[in-house]
Amino acid sequence: MNAVVKTILPGSAASGTIIAQGDVLRKINGNEIADVLDYRFFSYDARLMIELSGADGKLKLVRLSKPEGADIGLEFETYLMDAQLACSNKCVFCFIDQLPGGMRKSLYYKDDDVRLSFLQGNYVTLTNLSQREIERIVKQRISPVNVSVHTLDPALRSFMLGTDKAAAGIDALRVLAGGGITLNCQIVCCPGINDGENLSKTLNGFIALGSAINSVSIVPVGLTKHREGLTPLRTFSREMALKTVRQVGFFGEKCKELRRSRLFFCADEMYIKAGLKLPSHAFYEDYPQLENGVGMMRLFITEFEDALRQITRYNSRIYVKHPAFSVATGAAAEKYLTKLLKMFTVCCDNIVSKVYAIRNDFFGDSVTVSGLVTGGDMMEQLKDRELGERLLIPQNMLRRGEEVFLDGATVTEVSAALGVPVRIVKQDGADFLCAIIE
Repeated sequence: MNAVVKTILPGSAASGTIIAQGDVLRKINGNEIADVLDYRFFSYDARLMIELSGADGKLKLVRLSKPEGADIGLEFETYLMDAQLACSNKCVFCFIDQLPGGMRKSLYYKDDDVRLSFLQGNYVTLTNLSQREIERIVKQRISPVNVSVHTLDPALRSFMLGTDKAAAGIDALRVLAGGGITLNCQIVCCPGINDGENLSKTLNGFIALGSAINSVSIVPVGLTKHREGLTPLRTFSREMALKTVRQVGFFGEKCKELRRSRLFFCADEMYIKAGLKLPSHAFYEDYPQLENGVGMMRLFITEFEDALRQITRYNSRIYVKHPAFSVATGAAAEKYLTKLLKMFTVCCDNIVSKVYAIRNDFFGDSVTVSGLVTGGDMMEQLKDRELGERLLIPQNMLRRGEEVFLDGATVTEVSAALGVPVRIVKQDGADFLCAIIE
């Protein structure tokens, strides 16, 4: 049982009642509470009857009144109030299977929990849902849900996910769409497997599912050098990427006519591989798939340009207190950051900067995104280089909420090894500008 009360928040509806640390939450208004979704759904009402078991095993009944929708004020020993569901699929493109040994144990864990999809935006395959769970999602309006689909062909999806349950995941997707659940979907596109004609069939299938499909991202498969014993896969060539961007663009225009939304978006990496310019800010509508790298660089550029216009609105010249600095990033972002810095030099006479694209020796040089740059590669490649008075790095290089790179190196270690302060920049163009001018 994980619905054990850990904390009663001061000033909350639960504070001042007989609810105590160590109590186990059983029911709210007669409804059994299995996990955090039940807790949030059944505690929405203004008046509640809460049933708990005390540390002595005795029943506790507590009446509460609070504003409708307000939280009761309880925190539990586990976030989900239940065991987290792990992934049991064997996806042919799984990035975790391509990690080298010796990394943090947590990096090898594969989650596939629909509750985390709703609560934190994780992508799930829907292959481990019971009929009861599917019905609960519809009944409780657990929306949006983010789904890794890859193809709507049952046999091909079974091959790609390495499980006979893949077809059931497609059935679950259709039930959720029919129940009005908003769905953001992902296609990891593998050349020669689910691209080309199959991709067209999949995109048409999404259109047929109607307005429940909010967005679909098409992401090129990411391959590391650690693929011994795994299914042979190819990376996208420039020609294949260009063909895919045009193909997705055709369906996007079709959807704009049908529902005033493009619906289908290629990840930034696909445009980079194709050698194309990034689409405009308006192209990405409300940026529904930033977490998949869709429009991330365009939004970053737009934020930088907007912030620069605000700063130079009344002062056309900017003086930077500590002008000499450097930026470390992945190879994919190098040209964009270099262009932004050149833009900045127009209104700043004293700036001295350098962008360094870190080659990914840890995962392999085919990996070019900044989020997979390691501290070890950075220290090795930037030692004895001209870094100026500070080094700027993007926040997505680090583990969420920590200052640790994927290889276990810390920001402090990188700073000490390179002899310069390291400034962590948020995934935000305005913060990048602020970091430059301090």
